[in-house]
Amino acid sequence: MPRPRSAEANGPGLARVSMFAAMLACAGLPIYIFAPPFYAAQYGVGLGAIGALLFGLRLVDCVQDPLLGLLADRLGARRRVAVLIGGGVLALGMLLLFATGPAFAPLWWLALSLLLLFSAYSFLTILFYAEGVRIAATLGQGGHVRLAAWRETGALLGVTLASVLPPALELVLPVAAAYRVWSVGFAVLVILALMAMAPVWGARSGGSGQASEAAGIVSLGALRDVLGEPRLRALLIVAVLNASPLALTATLFLFFVEFRLDAAALAGPLLLLFFVAAAVAAPLWSQAARRFGTVDTLSAAMVLAILVFGWAYTLGPGDTLAFAVICVASGAALGADLTLLPALFASRLEERDGQSGTAFGLWNFCAKFSLALAAGVALPLLAAFGFDPSGPATDRGVTALAMLYALLPCLLKFVALVTFRATTKEETA
Repeated sequence: MPRPRSAEANGPGLARVSMFAAMLACAGLPIYIFAPPFYAAQYGVGLGAIGALLFGLRLVDCVQDPLLGLLADRLGARRRVAVLIGGGVLALGMLLLFATGPAFAPLWWLALSLLLLFSAYSFLTILFYAEGVRIAATLGQGGHVRLAAWRETGALLGVTLASVLPPALELVLPVAAAYRVWSVGFAVLVILALMAMAPVWGARSGGSGQASEAAGIVSLGALRDVLGEPRLRALLIVAVLNASPLALTATLFLFFVEFRLDAAALAGPLLLLFFVAAAVAAPLWSQAARRFGTVDTLSAAMVLAILVFGWAYTLGPGDTLAFAVICVASGAALGADLTLLPALFASRLEERDGQSGTAFGLWNFCAKFSLALAAGVALPLLAAFGFDPSGPATDRGVTALAMLYALLPCLLKFVALVTFRATTKEETA
């Protein structure tokens, strides 16, 4: 018997999901693009110190994210209030990061701001993706891919907005003022997204939250259950490997454009090309997945990413047109990563009632750990090779930058592809 289709989820519900995803995305990846250069240039914080800080904060997530997933599974009807609190902390973290200026040592102010921002982002993301399991179940066959298309397209539009607005504002405002305006605008966006999503959190007729509440307690055994499922564990490993190339390129993008291509003024338009290509491609990858299968479609996108970033290493000063083509092609590949892999993970969760929050706590940790690992490794390595964004560029430093930006992501993506094919071979037989 086909599942009932929810009018809320099919109509305005998916639009609400897309808007909330856009808001979350504004607080995710762009922080890694802008925060290191901003604090290095404005407050003289060293790249090595910033990288170590980002990595250290993610070590906190080793404990925090799975526990937040357990909490998400216990909230039940109280999750609407929890979401409001999380949204308030998220907006506060962004304002402290960019709007207020450090009240004490800049490195520790950065640590406080990011701790608030990352914790709230984690909690909201876990709740959001766990809620998606329930919503997708109302959409019938292919519901996970359909929901992912709306959700991840919204996320891509959000990350596009967050990546383009600060450089655009810098064209008419001093750097500090530009980021202040951006952070206030983000706080307004949080309020609007919370208002839009409020009816969806309240529409709970069953699922993981109520199951957990009925049980009365969720233990760490839920983590063992999720990690003990071979197919889920394999996808979590793939998630770390597959997110690492994006994490590296996001962390180093502004440095690569300025010091390798000598095109700092074009950073905003190039970021726009990248994320618009991802947003446009996301629904196309979803259609391809329905026709050719999710595993084969995602594999093709991963091959595309390897090819274009290998090309990026060959570029030098003035090669901005070629890099624009790379931004379009790699952005298109990203659309598949962000749409199809979460959909595949969610589809494997559908029959594990009561553990969606726990599972997406682990999933969220994997994605963020990749970003932290990239920053924690790449930024200190650049500093070790003599790369200093506030000083003159050296050939040695710029070469190291190009290798970390282009060649290392290719290697990581290849390992992710091989692992993905090996762990999903039964689905392609």
